[in-house]
Amino acid sequence: MNRERLAWIISVTLIGILAFQLPGTFAQREDDYSFVRTLVDLHRQVQTNYVDPVDENKLREGAIDGMLSQLDPFTVYVPPDRQEGFDRMLEGSFKGVGIQLNQLDDGKVEVVTPIDGSPAFKAGVQAGDIIEKVNGEAIDGSRLPDVQKKVAGSLGSEVRLMVRHVTGEEVELKMTREEIIVPTVKGYARKTDNTWDYYVCDNPKIAYVRITQFTPETYDNLKGVFEQLLNDHMGGLVLDLRFNPGGLLDQAVKIIDLLIDKGTIVSTKGRNRPESVITASAAGTLPKFPMVVLVNEHSASASEIVAGSLMDNHRAVVIGERSYGKGSVQELIPLEGKNGELKMTVAYYYLPSGRLVHKKKDATDWGVQPQIEVKMTPEQEQQLMRSRYEQELFRRPVTKATTRATTTPTTQPIDPQLQAAVNTLVAWVVFDTERHGTTTDPAPAQHFALHEPATAPATQPVVK
Repeated sequence: MNRERLAWIISVTLIGILAFQLPGTFAQREDDYSFVRTLVDLHRQVQTNYVDPVDENKLREGAIDGMLSQLDPFTVYVPPDRQEGFDRMLEGSFKGVGIQLNQLDDGKVEVVTPIDGSPAFKAGVQAGDIIEKVNGEAIDGSRLPDVQKKVAGSLGSEVRLMVRHVTGEEVELKMTREEIIVPTVKGYARKTDNTWDYYVCDNPKIAYVRITQFTPETYDNLKGVFEQLLNDHMGGLVLDLRFNPGGLLDQAVKIIDLLIDKGTIVSTKGRNRPESVITASAAGTLPKFPMVVLVNEHSASASEIVAGSLMDNHRAVVIGERSYGKGSVQELIPLEGKNGELKMTVAYYYLPSGRLVHKKKDATDWGVQPQIEVKMTPEQEQQLMRSRYEQELFRRPVTKATTRATTTPTTQPIDPQLQAAVNTLVAWVVFDTERHGTTTDPAPAQHFALHEPATAPATQPVVK
């Protein structure tokens, strides 16, 4: 008996044993056995008869990726050599260029958002970019995990991305992979001492906090900032979740629980997962203050849960554009024999109102729909990202001369969504002040009607 035939008999015997150990009915086990037998047969034929030598690891990963490609782009196999990097990314630090990717229904790979301060961010990668080439190689027809592998690489190495901006402009951007520590809670601009200036309007005191993604440190850092602002007697808060790709659900839940004292935070349910409802508790809830949450089409996952839950619980007003629609729950399932892990979608997120966050194929309604819709053009979004870059990385001093305009702007503001949030909060604070008869009154210039800048009073408060 030759070696090939012996190997075949052993493989079939082992598969037979495995099939009878699998859970389910006899018919299900027969189907499993038939599938695995076909897979082994195909592998043997390719290994033995293909014209060129084959890479065993590529064959195996290709077989796995082929099966998972029939599911959503968030269900992926993580081989052993990528587990460490994948786990570190969830912890808020990793080696790479710092972009969150998604595969669209037409197969194109889209940048959900670059991570602030990352090599991709510094190189000019923008939310909504379509990646066309990696190191000069076209990625048409490639699956998301394959593109991620091409973009990933060793620390200190260079990668070139050919991207097409939402404006249609194509550009090749160079960046060097590095260790990325992700700061996730930020203010509006740097002070001269490099600390954050959290105020976007001084009279009344309107604070601004931006969360870039949800990592294990986000809740603790945000709680500290909130307590600092409350001690400083802020009048209202803008919580900016635009361009936030999401992250850890437990951090989002803790942040919501910090802001509401009762009610449903979020629920999840799936085909093989019973409904799980997470509710708020009164313990540790912060005192209430007027709050606006900003979202846009690049706000995804955990950021959608925060915005949608605060809106449904009547804790905040949401302003901006409809969010991305990534409301699926992934579990990391370790595979036997240290063969990596499977990140698999097992359920969907539902907001307290019962609304499904996730955008399914051919869906017409998804994500978080703001109560006040304010659209931005691609050019305005680019201006906003450049402004953020300057305010954060250049650490320009903030002075009274540069913090506010004294007359009505002759053009639309760079950030009309933030402007709308500030206008809303100023009116909110003024209303509460007059209703409660507080002697501390905002400056007369702050009493205004909410309408378009073209008809607004000449001294309307504007974003710093």
